[in-house]
Amino acid sequence: MDKVVSTPQEAIAGISDGMSLSVGGFGLCGIPSVLIAAIHDAGISELEAVSNNCGVDDWGLGILLRDKRIRRMISSYVGENKEFERQYLSGELEVELTPQGTLAERLRAGGSGIAAFFTMTGVGTQIAEGGLPWRYAADGTVAIASPPKQTQDFDWMGETKTFVLEQAITTDFGLVRAARGDRHGNLVFNESARNFNPLCAMAGRITVAEVEELVEPGELDPDQIHLPGIFVQRVLPLTPAQATEKRIERRTVRPRPAAADPSADSSTDTPTHSPSQEG
Repeated sequence: MDKVVSTPQEAIAGISDGMSLSVGGFGLCGIPSVLIAAIHDAGISELEAVSNNCGVDDWGLGILLRDKRIRRMISSYVGENKEFERQYLSGELEVELTPQGTLAERLRAGGSGIAAFFTMTGVGTQIAEGGLPWRYAADGTVAIASPPKQTQDFDWMGETKTFVLEQAITTDFGLVRAARGDRHGNLVFNESARNFNPLCAMAGRITVAEVEELVEPGELDPDQIHLPGIFVQRVLPLTPAQATEKRIERRTVRPRPAAADPSADSSTDTPTHSPSQEG
């Protein structure tokens, strides 16, 4: 039952070219940055990554993207990464854009043994009807477009509503980051750093968790555990330096108040988009 591994290299053992990864995080909040760096250092390429977004140019999944290690992305938000935009529009990267709630449920379904589910999200759009550009050709034409999805009418709260069928997502490996974890793989996430992490862990056939604090079995209150160890196969304890190295995706700076007002606060950096960097 002891799932602890001692090095990032041991943690990612078995990940090879062409595999699929579900990667936790939202923006740069709660991303498994140490595991991502280990994959980058190992030279693994042709990956399919399932993640809410793809990091930024020099951090998170962005370092894999920068060096052309990612072949395909399934994501919902990609607006902070200019290299992502460039690769997608130039035909170097295949992208399946998915509504955020649908992406979350596809991952959860994959981890719960549910092959597919019906949702109203996307009905009447290219999500259901097909035609979304997945990959562009070099000349800007659409090389690969999304296929149409099955729809079905159901009686919903006394009305007939159309739903679209969405398939579950499972991946070869899941990569997540937790604030605390024990040797059995039970995990606790810090506030908004929980985000997609439990869902990505559930979807991975083999899930690796990097944890900022490793505790012994029994130290975690069962009522406080966010993800049970049944979903986790490997636990990588982080060093203090690794645990504290975190990035803020974007800063906005409040103008410095006039010096004549002694009661005014000094200039403050306020993170936006990533709601917490403490996970």
